[in-house]
Amino acid sequence: MRSGNPALSADVFDQFEAGANDRFDVATSVDTMTIGGTTVKTGVLLGLATLTAGFTWQLAVGGGNATPWIFGGAIVGLVFALITIFKPTAAPWTAPLYALAEGFFLGGISAMYASVYQGIVVQAVLLTFGIMFAMLVAFGTGMVQVTERFRAGIVAATGGIMLVYLVSIVMNMFGSGVPYIHGSGMIGIGFSLFVVIIASLNLVLDFDFIQKGSDAGAPKYMEWYGAFGLMVTLVWLYIEILRLLAKLNSRD
Repeated sequence: MRSGNPALSADVFDQFEAGANDRFDVATSVDTMTIGGTTVKTGVLLGLATLTAGFTWQLAVGGGNATPWIFGGAIVGLVFALITIFKPTAAPWTAPLYALAEGFFLGGISAMYASVYQGIVVQAVLLTFGIMFAMLVAFGTGMVQVTERFRAGIVAATGGIMLVYLVSIVMNMFGSGVPYIHGSGMIGIGFSLFVVIIASLNLVLDFDFIQKGSDAGAPKYMEWYGAFGLMVTLVWLYIEILRLLAKLNSRD
């Protein structure tokens, strides 16, 4: 079982696969992972991120210096993300801290885009949650089947995108960059649209991963871990939608 989301790696739930309930004598919703519990915890993480995002947003809109909060939130968020990935048992504490830190980053970035493109943040938020619910419906109704070939394709595409971004970051350090993909031309818009589609399909993999973890009787703390993994994908999707909308608006 594998997800394109690095937070939901193949090894996390493997120990709770078939036969896991034989190792947990009391396999009830009280002490095992459930989809409902993961949903609630995802809502908690989104609420925490919104809270700190509002702080940075108001600071930036009011003319304050939000840069330290943006970079600080990104760095601290990355630290807590790595801790959560390598130590899932810490997720009940690290996942909320990740959400709080990421909120500072998202609020500042959103304010920067909003200062240039009016209404872009509202559009990006609506599109992000619209896509999430659409993918949830597609997954729940079986319209999208998570086969091994489908999963492998999304994982490969996600890895390719991350590689392109890594190369771009390294090239930018030397005063260059990957040509065209960050521009507002057809290639740049096409690339951003492709990334948004892959990020959206990662949501389906996340839903499938969480459901299988619940079916396998994973421990209760894995609800926080599953919510964290879903949050990582939503943050990625939101940022990519902001970039796509910015490119489209810059062509007007």
